[in-house]
Amino acid sequence: MNQPIETDALIIGAGPVGLFQAFELGLLGIHSHIVDALPYAGGQCIELYPDKPIYDIPGTVATTGRQLVASLLEQIKPFSPTFHLNQQVNTLARQADGRFLVEISANQSFLTQTIFISAGVGAFQPKKLTIHGLDVFAGTQLFYHVGAEAGFVGKQITIVGSEDAAVDAAIELASDASKRITLLHRRDVFKAEPDKLEAMRYLIAEGKLQLRIGQIAGFDEQEGQLKALQVTDVDGKTAPLPLDMLLVLQGLSPKLGPVADWGLALERKQLTVDTEKFQTSETGIFAVGDINTYPGKKKLILCGFHEATLAAFAAAALVFPDTPTLLQYTTTSTLLHQRLGVTHS
Repeated sequence: MNQPIETDALIIGAGPVGLFQAFELGLLGIHSHIVDALPYAGGQCIELYPDKPIYDIPGTVATTGRQLVASLLEQIKPFSPTFHLNQQVNTLARQADGRFLVEISANQSFLTQTIFISAGVGAFQPKKLTIHGLDVFAGTQLFYHVGAEAGFVGKQITIVGSEDAAVDAAIELASDASKRITLLHRRDVFKAEPDKLEAMRYLIAEGKLQLRIGQIAGFDEQEGQLKALQVTDVDGKTAPLPLDMLLVLQGLSPKLGPVADWGLALERKQLTVDTEKFQTSETGIFAVGDINTYPGKKKLILCGFHEATLAAFAAAALVFPDTPTLLQYTTTSTLLHQRLGVTHS
């Protein structure tokens, strides 16, 4: 384990509420580190509805998950939070000095005064293929996130899935003539947006994208390399589908994971909090967004923003115990303008 990173605040979850948490902490002079199980910020917004309209963000007539996350990332730039992506938080333990020692999967740990759990309904994990022995190719020929295919020029890539992520990847990769792309799903029914389905069907008609309908029954390997999937079609016939790379985009499954083992009070797999500080049963650990519960709880992004604001003020009282936390307004506060990098002509 590497030397622990010392920080005043650790945010678990880089969805919209976690990102806004970093903003509110930054306004109060608290730098934060952010850990997320996904390889990019955005949480549910990016994974589940990146391009679908959102109409209930205050002051914004309409936005999308992708646009909202981009705006939040831009908003927190003045505070430069440190991201630790594609990492799972494993253990948490109170130390003799009152801080928390938190270990993550990257052989890294943190010593932090406060923790903010904003992991939505849990850490999102990709839905994996349940084919015995296939995981041996993970990270070399089998991938569950877009990005690795950039190095597979001139190769055969099979994409498994039926939702936006799979269709998006198929469309984008099929536009590169140096790659041969096959989209595989058990039925000829896809859940992507209509315009994306139209683009997909056009590429199939043009011969730029191959569509294969059937169930994966097994795989072929040769000299330690994945060579093909065995696919059973709707008529019950099984035939090989040659490939060099397998990109599985079947969506995500939320897992509460290690949070359930931290000794925090839970109610129906959600963390119970007060409505003054949004603090859990453990002093210094806060829960904001969909992962918490309290009387009258509403699972809305804008409610999470409110929770993050009050949690930040409560944390400031712990981080700066000898300094009163005054309510200041970004419209008039010189100190907040300095922290935001606002300049006046």
